[in-house]
Amino acid sequence: MIFLRKTRETNGMILNKINKTLVIITGPTAVGKTDLSIDIAGELNTGIISADARQFYRELKIGTAAPTKTQCSKVPHFFIGHLSMHDYYNVSLFEQQAMQVVEELFSASDFVVVTGGSGLYIDTLCHGIDELPDPDPLTRKRVKEVYEQKGLTGLRQWLCRVDPDYYAEVDPGNPKRMMRALEVFLCSGTPFSTLRKKHYKTRPFRIRRVVLDRPRAELFSRINQRTGQMIDDGLIEECLGLYPYRQLNALNTVGYKEVFSWLANRWTLEEAVEKIRTNTRRYAKRQLTWFRRYEDAGWFHPEEKEKILNFIRHDS
Repeated sequence: MIFLRKTRETNGMILNKINKTLVIITGPTAVGKTDLSIDIAGELNTGIISADARQFYRELKIGTAAPTKTQCSKVPHFFIGHLSMHDYYNVSLFEQQAMQVVEELFSASDFVVVTGGSGLYIDTLCHGIDELPDPDPLTRKRVKEVYEQKGLTGLRQWLCRVDPDYYAEVDPGNPKRMMRALEVFLCSGTPFSTLRKKHYKTRPFRIRRVVLDRPRAELFSRINQRTGQMIDDGLIEECLGLYPYRQLNALNTVGYKEVFSWLANRWTLEEAVEKIRTNTRRYAKRQLTWFRRYEDAGWFHPEEKEKILNFIRHDS
């Protein structure tokens, strides 16, 4: 279950409660967000909203390092395994649902903790998202077929032709973002970059952003260790069960696609594991680049719990 109970319109309950604080705890993959967020949420007597898009899917547990049942039992967690990998979902739906949970948690606490490494979902919860047309099934199918037949190259060429401005900024390795932009264009006849005006919404609460970081060698060592732990925990077996569905967007992610390549006899298992480590390190670098845009964020080592709590509780 995502929601605690039905709530009134989001602005209704919390508009006059300016002392409420949304606490963002983010950082690169494997930095140590999960355990620290649980400790912080316990100290603040509140729950945790996940902003890790990969952990939304219940079938993807080991490869996404999703919180365990034991971890989730310590404080309430939301948006962990609430979807199937077959479900359609987007950041707009997340905003609507997450804001309802935020309101409900604020009814019992002055704080709500949001944790994860998906910058787009974090930004949407903090600032909102432009209202963009939702594609009809036929449009979505058309774009998906281009991806299935022509791959990333086909998507890039199409997007570059119809929306060169967005093509210049989108991650060329992220088919989901490119497919969404193409769907919007086909539905509206207007480039995604034109419709996306980036008009921020004013939220009726304070926002405290905490970015966790470690020295690069330390972070990369943790990434390597966690990759090995995932293999020991059963990542190969998990991927074997998911292999028939490997074309789904939810599975086009680090950890799964490398093992799928091994299962397709393109790499040895040793090569696939090393690719996971390499691609995870690259992903961590991209995340850090995104988080450096947060001018109001406090940057901390995950072991600086007391400093982080002081930063969160500070009024300015």
